[in-house]
Amino acid sequence: MKVLHIDSSIQGSASATRDLTQEIVARLRTAHPDAHVTYRDLAANHLPHLSQASLTGSDQLEAARNAAVLEEFLAADVLVIGAPLYNFSIPSQLKAWIDRVSVAGRTFRYTERGPEGLAGGKQVIVAVGRGGVYEAGSAAEFGESYLKFVLGFLGIRDVSFVRAEGLAFSAGHREAALSAARAAIPVPAALAA
Repeated sequence: MKVLHIDSSIQGSASATRDLTQEIVARLRTAHPDAHVTYRDLAANHLPHLSQASLTGSDQLEAARNAAVLEEFLAADVLVIGAPLYNFSIPSQLKAWIDRVSVAGRTFRYTERGPEGLAGGKQVIVAVGRGGVYEAGSAAEFGESYLKFVLGFLGIRDVSFVRAEGLAFSAGHREAALSAARAAIPVPAALAA
């Protein structure tokens, strides 16, 4: 099993989503000792925002980096993504990564019947951290709904969310939210590819 572990929080060691993705990956490794894990820290080693050079591949260095990011994604059986909510959506670092893996002809294509995802068969676990609390389907929550949509667009249907909410309320609430999120991590055996 190949696991791609992605963190996008800018909070460093104070990050709730980094804490959760580490726990998810540790459980995967315990259940599947032969798992190969590739780690990408989008805050420490960010990808630039999409540019014309990125889109057209006219910059050789950028084209090579983008190809490497795409190949990491395509090779993965399981993705573990840390996605904090900043100003109601995902970090721009994570959006820059999505721009590199959303490639026509490789991860999706357009057909006469509409778009078709080509990157199916992967399992994704997203660790979500939010300072507030949002009801399912809330008009104020764009991160989780966006990720579910874009992953589905790429053909990925097996997407689970592990949520830590209300992290900004108090230290006690933060710890309770993290404990509840850890308890909600899917059973590793269910993650086998």
